[in-house]
Amino acid sequence: MASKSQHNAPKTKSLNGKAESQGQWGRAWEVDWFSLASIIFLLLFAPFIVYYFIMACDQYSCSLTTPALDIATGRASLADIWAKTPPVTAKAVQLYTLWVSFQVLLYSWLPDFCHRFLPGYVGGVQEGAITPAGVVNKYEVNGLQAWLITHLLWFLNAYLLTWFSPTIIFDNWIPLLWCANILGYAVSTFAMIKGYLFPTSAEDCKFTGNFFYNFMMGIEFNPRVGKWFDFKLFFNGRPGIVAWTLINLSFAAKQQELYGHVTNSMILVNILQAIYVLDFFWNETWYLKTIDICHDHFGWYLGWGDCVWLPYLYTLQGLYLVYHPVQLSTPNAVGVLLLGLVGYYIFRMTNHQKDLFRRTDGRCLIWGKKPKAIECSYTSADGQKHRTKLLVSGFWGVARHFNYTGDLMGSLAYCLACGGGHLLPYFYIIYMTILLTHRCLRDEHRCANKYGRDWERYTAAVPYRLLPGIF
Repeated sequence: MASKSQHNAPKTKSLNGKAESQGQWGRAWEVDWFSLASIIFLLLFAPFIVYYFIMACDQYSCSLTTPALDIATGRASLADIWAKTPPVTAKAVQLYTLWVSFQVLLYSWLPDFCHRFLPGYVGGVQEGAITPAGVVNKYEVNGLQAWLITHLLWFLNAYLLTWFSPTIIFDNWIPLLWCANILGYAVSTFAMIKGYLFPTSAEDCKFTGNFFYNFMMGIEFNPRVGKWFDFKLFFNGRPGIVAWTLINLSFAAKQQELYGHVTNSMILVNILQAIYVLDFFWNETWYLKTIDICHDHFGWYLGWGDCVWLPYLYTLQGLYLVYHPVQLSTPNAVGVLLLGLVGYYIFRMTNHQKDLFRRTDGRCLIWGKKPKAIECSYTSADGQKHRTKLLVSGFWGVARHFNYTGDLMGSLAYCLACGGGHLLPYFYIIYMTILLTHRCLRDEHRCANKYGRDWERYTAAVPYRLLPGIF
């Protein structure tokens, strides 16, 4: 979907209580009972879910059912399992502190130079979307540079310097988990206190009156320290996503150490997930206009999620393959690779078509033809009327969220690379299906309220959300 005009910032509630109109931006002002129950459930059980998955691999060879059965039948107790769990160590604290400090240094103190010599890459100082309070933040986009420097140092160490073993992440995986949790909770708590006491932009804050909702979903829209250190951009991209590929490389190194070779399934997981990570950093400027930056506030959901949930659960396939070195047949390996590449192509080209349509105001070709669009109008919170266009050509004529479909195809490929021996590596596709389906329905609810009958015309022209003919 593309908009012809840049929307005026909707008015919001200010901290001094001045009554202002509320726009359809950000998270909720009020919390219903179902949302509150979901929030409390996640706050209580999300850390346990992460621990359970990692513990299952460490103590039960990645079986998800055996720990529960052992506890239910009395063969083991929670105390027994906890006693076998590695604690936080001084080495893990040193490693994690060094890791986060290095990423802060790369983010804050090294201006981007990749955009000077990489054709097509957009980096350096870029503007984000206008916030509800009318603020346009500037960002130093240097994620690709940070990724390249980090991985260059990793490979220099692995093959020349030997400062540390390439298996160092796997060897300290659970002690590092406690360090990641400490950072996740610390930054989330700091962000909440900052939102109350010294927000970066008071007009962009939201308060519900409910402590748990404010803590999880965040108060500040774009909390910052100084001019450039943006919490949301840093924690969304660094340290979790930069670490994603390093974690996979460490798992591959461990597989080599244990079995004397790296399986084709491990290679596939490393390649396919590296493509996704590199795509994220290559398009980091585009990411500034996505839902994570333009909609979500910064709270526990992003702070803890990016520190713990992402690096520990998104890498389950590589972890599983350390314990179960699956060697796929050639046809199966080729099939997984093709599924992942086709999924990535759909994901990237769908987003590219929307961006091209938006940049050119429809004066472009999509699939060799002039694109078709539904003309829409809407009224913003300040009473002004706007016109926009909803693309119905290319992949956007196949389904309303076909970029999500490509993303799910890639996610399924990661899991299929692990074979069918255990459920654990398939958690990712289950989680992504729930996440993207929820996001799809949430987006459509907003659009239906925003565009009214024009949205009905759009859904009539493109009747399916994700899977043509099915959903």
